[in-house]
Amino acid sequence: MHFPQYTHDVIIAGCGPAGAMLAAELRLHDVRVLVLEKETEPASFVRIVGLHIRSIELMAMRGLLDRVREHARQRPAGGFFAAIAKPAPEGLDSAHAYLLGIPQPVIVHLLEEHAKELGAQVRRGCAVAGFEQDDEGVTIELADGELMRSRYLVGCDGGRSTVRKLLGVGFPGEPARSETLMGEMEVGVPQEEIAAKVTEIRESNKVFSLGPFGEGVYRVVVPVAGVSEDRAEPTLEDFKRQLRAIAGTDFGVHSPRWLSRFGDATRLAERYRVGRVLLAGDAAHIHPPAGGQGLNLGVQDAFNLGWKLAAQIRGWAPETLLDTYQAERHPVAEDVLDNTRAQIELHSTEPGPRALRRLFTELMDFDEVNRHLIEKITAIDIRYDFGAGPDLLGRRLRDIDVKQGRLYGLLHRGRGLLLDRTERLTAGGWSDRVDYLGDPAAALDVPCLLLRPDGHIAWIGDDQQDLDDHLSRWFGKPA
Repeated sequence: MHFPQYTHDVIIAGCGPAGAMLAAELRLHDVRVLVLEKETEPASFVRIVGLHIRSIELMAMRGLLDRVREHARQRPAGGFFAAIAKPAPEGLDSAHAYLLGIPQPVIVHLLEEHAKELGAQVRRGCAVAGFEQDDEGVTIELADGELMRSRYLVGCDGGRSTVRKLLGVGFPGEPARSETLMGEMEVGVPQEEIAAKVTEIRESNKVFSLGPFGEGVYRVVVPVAGVSEDRAEPTLEDFKRQLRAIAGTDFGVHSPRWLSRFGDATRLAERYRVGRVLLAGDAAHIHPPAGGQGLNLGVQDAFNLGWKLAAQIRGWAPETLLDTYQAERHPVAEDVLDNTRAQIELHSTEPGPRALRRLFTELMDFDEVNRHLIEKITAIDIRYDFGAGPDLLGRRLRDIDVKQGRLYGLLHRGRGLLLDRTERLTAGGWSDRVDYLGDPAAALDVPCLLLRPDGHIAWIGDDQQDLDDHLSRWFGKPA
């Protein structure tokens, strides 16, 4: 094959939340990025998603939180696990211990605009049809036959990822056993009648939902036994039929704005990287929406991968740095898949799962249990394995007060950060990649710590030689 000249350092397939977030992270390090999106227009349906605590923290780290909050509705961080209505425990380890509900098209648009502002290019109506990789880069063929050349390709192209399939990466797990219909439409009966019926049904069916969504429109969520063979978009008649089966009435639904269906398939890619091709977001993992973790997991993948891939391209990455993407994120996805499996079981209307649900409801009255589940679903419990060391090592640092304001305000550029209470240490030859803050005036119980660009603690101590060793581990050779 004749290789065209490199046009970009990284081509990303898919401009969903993970793809847009990754593009922005790469542009912070002046990496030439092109995002290819097969759809010509953004999604028209307005599905509300929730940004959990860790994702909110990531938005704060990149100066995006105020922009996101303008379009979001804040609510308490509780009731996530299997929709068991328990408030969040007191004193969660975050300055952003809440949920932000936001329409998915809006958060995707905000992230895409952020990436474009930083210099990323986005081309719509472009689908990856094939690629070949070699030691130097990846040649990508689009559906119209156009060839492109980049140093790396990242598949952020969803659960049916073309990139993953062409890469030959296995996607083991469980196929969908049931589906859920979701849509927005008008109704033909009084709200009081609807509310009474919904309350009655949700005593035994926690998935079912039918509630007002503004301007006379109702959001309808109704489970379906079995899986449709053609996976076609549902019709209004499908909704009516299933509503009658569960509620005994179709509530006179009419005039739909949008209708969709999703299944409960659970799958995890065997590998996140093969040579110069990587996977992130739903291309790497799919699972039921229990706990609202999917979008969050993908955005957090991108945040983990972005600075590492940029380091590889800029030429200062330690030899194994890019391998830590899979080493750190694959176990996180495994845990998410497991907790969604558990939640789906607790949604079942069978006697055994209903008994388990009653037991979990009792157990979550214990602060330790409730805290464990909230921290798990909101991803603030994650501790990457950086080797032996204090418990803080490998965890993310909360957004604390420092003498310049707030800690996360110092991470907007996507660089490492050395917090030095002793004022005796230095980032030295790594100052082009790591910022320094002496006497941070922060509430820290340790003399000094080194933060990676994703806010995870890479080192704790007070010895310069030990610090230099860890700077080399994460940020390569000094300049």
